[in-house]
Amino acid sequence: MKLGVFTVLYQNFALEEMLDKVAEMGIEAVELGTGNFPGNHHCNPDELLESPEKLKAFKKAIESRGILISGLSCHGNPLHPNSGTAKDAHEVWRKTVRLAERLEVPVVNGFSGCPGDHAGAKFPNWVTCSWPPEYAEVLDWQWNEVVIPYWKEEAKFAEAHGIRQIAFEMHPGFVVYNPETLLKLREQAGEAIGANFDPSHLIWQGVNPVEAIKKLGREKAIFHFHAKDVYLDKPNISLNGVLDTKHYSEILDRSWTFRSVGYGHDEKLWKDMVSTLRAVGYDYVVSIEHEDMLASTDEGLSKAISLLKETLFKEDVGEVWWV
Repeated sequence: MKLGVFTVLYQNFALEEMLDKVAEMGIEAVELGTGNFPGNHHCNPDELLESPEKLKAFKKAIESRGILISGLSCHGNPLHPNSGTAKDAHEVWRKTVRLAERLEVPVVNGFSGCPGDHAGAKFPNWVTCSWPPEYAEVLDWQWNEVVIPYWKEEAKFAEAHGIRQIAFEMHPGFVVYNPETLLKLREQAGEAIGANFDPSHLIWQGVNPVEAIKKLGREKAIFHFHAKDVYLDKPNISLNGVLDTKHYSEILDRSWTFRSVGYGHDEKLWKDMVSTLRAVGYDYVVSIEHEDMLASTDEGLSKAISLLKETLFKEDVGEVWWV
């Protein structure tokens, strides 16, 4: 496995300055935002698709430092009921696929998106329960009329451009938010649909990340992995549960808070996840995503790197000589 980073944490740095910084810290791979929520500060598809010279220089800047691109990330909502918002997200997605083809990057990361509750809606509607019965009707309409048709078509588009790994973060607020919903879409839209597995979003929902890795790994549905931790405030959870709409800055009052690796869960859980990834055959990149309000970008990333360097396996297993 290789140790990577989602470079949006250094979006105030120019590309080469950022690459020098992360390479010096021991990073082996970069995950680059191409627009929508992550922005495109380090990787602008419009510029790179229009200029062979800029594309060549871009590839050289990364390859010359011994770094690979683990994935291009365009997290947005192409299913948004606002047609303008959906169109913008869709265009970024398609440009990202075309750029991934040019760069020979195998994985495009994003969100599944979330529609509204009917064709004339203004805002997305994330359904979390089946009763009263209109919620089940909304869910049925979303999946059958919007989600499945869209991603069936986009899986074909991606395959036409040589991209066979569309990796969704299972993120609350979108229709794919856990292993069950990911596999539901994969069954309908094909094996190009898989996970950008981020344990932090699963853990606060009550999902055991090791069991989720087993489930998706057996289906060969893990295409990319995010290393981001989450702290569960058990007293707050015992009072209000895990659904929490308070701002992330209200750390003392929230039920959960994103943390740097090792500050939400101990090293044992990270070793268990890495071991299970190896057991299911995942041998790609573990990409650190920094979203910790209690640690600076440099310190949060450094501490995550330190823990993960001791956790990742770097050598082949070899012969099982003891059996």
